[in-house]
Amino acid sequence: MEYTRRSVLAGLGMAGIEAAVPPLVKKAGAFSLAAPLAVELDAGTCPFRLAVINDEITQDFETACQIVSGDFALHWIELRTMWNKNVTELNAKELEDARKLLGEHKLQVTDIASPLFKTDWPGAPRSSQGESRDQFHADFGASAQDKLLDRCISLAKFFDTDRVRCFDFWRLDDQRPYRKAINAKLQQAAERCAKDNIILLLENEMSCNTATGEEAAAALTAIPDTNFMLNWDPGNAAAIGSTPYPTGYQLLPKNRIGHCHCKDVVRKPDHKYDWAPVGDGIVDWVGQLQALQRDGFHNAVSLETHWRGAGTPEASTRISMEGFRKTLTKAGISC
Repeated sequence: MEYTRRSVLAGLGMAGIEAAVPPLVKKAGAFSLAAPLAVELDAGTCPFRLAVINDEITQDFETACQIVSGDFALHWIELRTMWNKNVTELNAKELEDARKLLGEHKLQVTDIASPLFKTDWPGAPRSSQGESRDQFHADFGASAQDKLLDRCISLAKFFDTDRVRCFDFWRLDDQRPYRKAINAKLQQAAERCAKDNIILLLENEMSCNTATGEEAAAALTAIPDTNFMLNWDPGNAAAIGSTPYPTGYQLLPKNRIGHCHCKDVVRKPDHKYDWAPVGDGIVDWVGQLQALQRDGFHNAVSLETHWRGAGTPEASTRISMEGFRKTLTKAGISC
């Protein structure tokens, strides 16, 4: 079967997704030879799978792989956008090219950092906060989410990972009238993922309805499915004004944390926030990393720099990675 640039995603009609899913599933596992290698390389003293979100470095995926594997000496990478396209919108050739580059650089994928449920909740009034909302080269409406979920599952298989990241819709001024329905939608998605042995990771995101540790704990309680886990992001929680560690973290069921994003935050005089290199902000990353190690967390801790103070994404990520390494050392963790 021939595939063109438009055959994977034919607009939001989703015909392309349906056409592309079968071949992706058939090829799932073709990259699996790299998995034992990554596990073997990570079998040292580091308790975590250290990773970087690829587009925090550059949209050039080959360069990103070179830096993560060569300069940072890591074995794990998180996929979000590349070549100025969201990973969910890559065509068949681009997907094959990406998988080939991963193999060449001996990199294993932590998860598909998808934009799933990063959209308005149908029928709810939009928030008055008016915060800028970054969709990372994706714009899927509410009606497209079920097909998008299927696509994400097929991508997880294609890239030999068992995890897909999601959100819980753009933040509402008052989510209480809609929370039960939002939870039902997340549970439905978790049940769909379970059929393919996929873990659905809800990220706490300051622009979405689960932003803090307190809200994340409530969501995990409401949705007890064991394959529904948290992508814990202390930086996002700090950005909205909460204290992620120790306050928020203490409330979380530790066996339900399936992924962690690492970035830092500074508070500004106007009570807003800005990003900072890891170790230079208000997040107690030393304490947080020590707690993750103490509580038996062995999944990915993925650098999501966001800070751009060094002028370019690559230069900023290099500085933030240096801060991340120093913070690990301060925490007494050898990685």
